[in-house]
Parts: sequence; C-alpha cells; structure tokens
Amino acid sequence: MAASARQGFTLIELLVVISLIMILSAVGLVGYRNSVTSAKEAVLKEDLFRMRDAIDQYYADKTEYPASLDDMVSAKYLREVPVDPFTRSRDSWRTILAEPDPDNPTATIGVYDVKSGSDGTALDGTKYADW
Repeated sequence: MAASARQGFTLIELLVVISLIMILSAVGLVGYRNSVTSAKEAVLKEDLFRMRDAIDQYYADKTEYPASLDDMVSAKYLREVPVDPFTRSRDSWRTILAEPDPDNPTATIGVYDVKSGSDGTALDGTKYADW
C-alpha cells in the first residue's frame, strides 16, 4: 500500500450519508405520526358508534333518553364511559340534549347524541367535534 493511499471517509461523504439518514428518518417519523393519529381516529369512531348505539338501546327500552352518560353505565348499557383518545379524558365528551317533547312537557330532557370534546382536526380535514 502506498503512503499516499487514503483511509476513512472525506467530510463530503460523511455529510451525504448523514443527510440521507436524516431524510429517511423524517419520512419515517411523518408516517409514524400519521399512523398513530389514524389509530386514534379509528378508536374515536368506534367509541362514538358504541355510545350512540347504547343511547338508542336505552331509549328503546325506557322510552326516554338517559340523563347523562353515567346513567347508561349504572343501567348497564355501557361498562364504562370510554376515554376520548384525543383529550384523554372521560369527562370531555360533549352531550347533545334531546328536544323537549311538546306532548309531555314534564318529561326529563336526556342525552340524544354524544360528540368528542376535542377541538382538533382529523387527517381528512374535518373537526373531531363534528363527528
């Protein structure tokens, strides 16, 4: 081997390799974040579907809407109020109350619908609070 033979890498070669690694890791990080958000959105959709179904079953059985989400738990229509995956709280659900019954003005007004308390925006551009 000649005395003038190079060993190791030049600064330019190292910078190229490091920049390629950074670009690949940035692409991977974006994909990871989108997959985590997509999974949370799927959980939110399923929770909303289950709670709305439980509200409908409660109404079909008792001919009145539940006064709160906790009433559905105590009546065994839900095991527990689920945690909103975006607010990470059981207390952040927004409940929509039913319209008063004109034929029965003394009837209690109960929970007709439920929505997420998150003010975030979904991957498709819609608001979680509008689902």
